[in-house]
Amino acid sequence: MKGYIAKKRFGQNFLIDDYVIDRIIQIINPLQSDFIVEIGPGFAALTKPLLALIKQLHVIEIDRDIVAYLDRQFGNKLIIHSFDALKFDYSSLPANKIRIVGNLPYNISTPLLFHLGTFNNIADMHFMLQKEVVERICAKPDTSDYGRLTIMLQYRFYCQNMLSVGKECFDPKPKVESAIVRLKPKDYNLWSMVDENKLNQVVKLAFSSRRKTISNSLKLLFSTDILQELGIDSKKRAENLTINEYIKLSKQIE
Repeated sequence: MKGYIAKKRFGQNFLIDDYVIDRIIQIINPLQSDFIVEIGPGFAALTKPLLALIKQLHVIEIDRDIVAYLDRQFGNKLIIHSFDALKFDYSSLPANKIRIVGNLPYNISTPLLFHLGTFNNIADMHFMLQKEVVERICAKPDTSDYGRLTIMLQYRFYCQNMLSVGKECFDPKPKVESAIVRLKPKDYNLWSMVDENKLNQVVKLAFSSRRKTISNSLKLLFSTDILQELGIDSKKRAENLTINEYIKLSKQIE
């Protein structure tokens, strides 16, 4: 939009690279009948190609200037929710399964992912995030990127790093590299028996002293005998334990 200046308080960096836009659409692979929600559509870089492939698109946009622009540009195919994505009730949308996409502001990406994790009507999500965050989300045990964010998302989602995106693909240019991540919810029965608060308690404590052995970092919660009974090597460090081992530990908390 001519004359528009990106607003820092909304963390706006608009995608402008046509090749990257095409690749993202290919990765999403939208079907005509899909119920898709785009978070932070901006000036419609993804909105336009999505609308060309599906019957109707819902978008969530907090910037009222952009809402007015989108309202002028598109007809009834675009349903605009002028709302904060962090507070939006995604279960209120009229579909059993929704697909969510977006170029997320980096300053809200982590809390937004946890907010979205509370809804059971999501089929999959494709987001542009800070590359470093995507690497942490998709990390494997025994790596430096593996940590609290990894575990608290991967216990509920299958996570995949799909595409790296350079700084030059945005206006204004961000200070960091970006990447596209795919998150697909795991079967309800795989994670529903986990108490998220207890899991978070264990993981937070373990990674608060990640260079210590588990027997030391978790000694306030578990004895060495309990670790041995669960088949967990007490000499391992936080990044060496699998998600299933953390879940086992969380189930020992009363």
